[in-house]
Amino acid sequence: MQPRLRLALYQPDIPQNAGTLIRTAACLGLAVDVIEPCGFLFDDRRLRRAGMDYMSGVEVVRHASFDRFLAARAGVPGGPGRLLLLTTQSDLSYLDVRFHADDTLLVGRESAGAPPEVHAAADARLVVPMVPGMRSLNVAVSAAMVLGEALRQLRDRT
Repeated sequence: MQPRLRLALYQPDIPQNAGTLIRTAACLGLAVDVIEPCGFLFDDRRLRRAGMDYMSGVEVVRHASFDRFLAARAGVPGGPGRLLLLTTQSDLSYLDVRFHADDTLLVGRESAGAPPEVHAAADARLVVPMVPGMRSLNVAVSAAMVLGEALRQLRDRT
């Protein structure tokens, strides 16, 4: 089986953003890992509305905790690929990264980002460069930008 880029959501707390990210993954042919606990019920109507009818067209794997997510990654035949954390706490621009087909892009909680143990587990921490003084982009927008670049690079290498 060909390695496939993945998107992982760390304890998402806004159902509309989670739904948008799952819909994006469905449209781009990516699998999604949801690391719980979520800040909403996973069958929330706002999640379903944002995901529209795309929810059934994407592989979503739910993990009860970050430790369980890491354990599942460790069991991937041939290795899990890199874990790339999208964060505002980095100096490495996503534009300066060479993406691999088996990478997993991890986004943190909308309200709090990712805690130190998640940062420590990541193989690299990436930032979307912004003009000075701006705090952050919406998590779904940021993920879409980085996934677009990763898919462009992977397409250009085939």
